[in-house]
Amino acid sequence: AMAAPRRPSGGGLRRAPQDGRLDEINKEFLSDPKFSNEKDLEEKLAVFKEKYMEFDLNNQGEIDLMSVKRMMEKLGAPKTHLELKRMISEVTGGVSDTISYQDFVNLMLGKRSAVLKLVMMFEGKANESSRKPSGPPPERDIASLP
Repeated sequence: AMAAPRRPSGGGLRRAPQDGRLDEINKEFLSDPKFSNEKDLEEKLAVFKEKYMEFDLNNQGEIDLMSVKRMMEKLGAPKTHLELKRMISEVTGGVSDTISYQDFVNLMLGKRSAVLKLVMMFEGKANESSRKPSGPPPERDIASLP
């Protein structure tokens, strides 16, 4: 049996059903012919799942405006209400004011570059560089985000 993933944050139990649901969605992406030539898809999906659950999701298990707001503040790139709304509609195509996990994965795997995607990529890079002793401190660059 697989060991349960360690979750340092509190409320591990509350997350469990969500975790399983996202695994199911990941399986759908893995069997989607559209993404069959995507390199390291399984690894990417595992990362996306972690990222998605890092957002303080609303009770429906979706990313809402407050979740994005908190995430951006945590990343040191706070956004105005209007910018946040724009970021969300950029991801959902304007049809929803919350970002579902499917939306999130489609965004991350998709070709177009949205603000949220840039931020996620950037955060990943910042984390990588903070593990290596050399390299610039990540804080400095966050201000230069669009």
